[in-house]
Amino acid sequence: MHPVNVGNIKFGDRYPLVLIAGPCVIESESSCLEVAGKIKNIAAGLDIPFIFKSSFDKANRLSVDSYRGPGLKKGLAILKKVKAKLKVPILSDVHCVKDIPASAEVLDIIQIPAFLCRQTDIVLAAARTGKVVNIKKGQFLAPWDILPIIKKVESLGNKQILITERGVSFGYNNLVTDLRSLKIMRNFGYPVIYDATHSVQLPGGLGACSGGQTEFVAGLSRAAVAFGCDGLFLEVHPDPKSAPCDGSNMINFKELEELLKQIKKIRQAL
Repeated sequence: MHPVNVGNIKFGDRYPLVLIAGPCVIESESSCLEVAGKIKNIAAGLDIPFIFKSSFDKANRLSVDSYRGPGLKKGLAILKKVKAKLKVPILSDVHCVKDIPASAEVLDIIQIPAFLCRQTDIVLAAARTGKVVNIKKGQFLAPWDILPIIKKVESLGNKQILITERGVSFGYNNLVTDLRSLKIMRNFGYPVIYDATHSVQLPGGLGACSGGQTEFVAGLSRAAVAFGCDGLFLEVHPDPKSAPCDGSNMINFKELEELLKQIKKIRQAL
């Protein structure tokens, strides 16, 4: 497996499981600092490497009225402050090529959103930065379809690649997880992350926005770690019901801590 490093954090089957976690979207500077700080403390108490994630602009919303975040300039300034103050690596997603140069100055991992994973220009622009690129496998792709996308990043000499499984479309307004995809994609030679909270999303399930089934997050997370993955991606919020985005599939701090205790034991058993 190709080594992928983010500062002192190493991804791979010889290394500890990595936690990538945070709220779906940036709500404010204070909320980001609060959530990142709390997750950092929980993860540190369990000796689990932690990378903070949050979006400065969720451009792929179903409704024009949906909250998107503070935007590129303000959002990156907030993420930069979180990074400096809490000393944690940062991941965020980009939705257009022109945002990538500024994003690369702040982010440690540039994430390609699932809906944009086949967009060659954005994938190549992210690869060209030399940063770690996290490719979220589209809900519409088979696991082996991720290989040509990996080749796009590799074509520019960048082998700092992560692949994220986030479920596959199963009829209308529903996703299902095929754990076989974790092994199939790991066989391509790069670490694979399991996105447990987006995998329980019900796209468009609430009409103008997505629903979710958080009661399945813990079970799917345990199953993915037992099956074999290199990191866990979780959207976390102090009060998911009040979140402006993806509240239906986010978990709270208490749920996060209990889940991390469980998956740490599973990982150690392997």
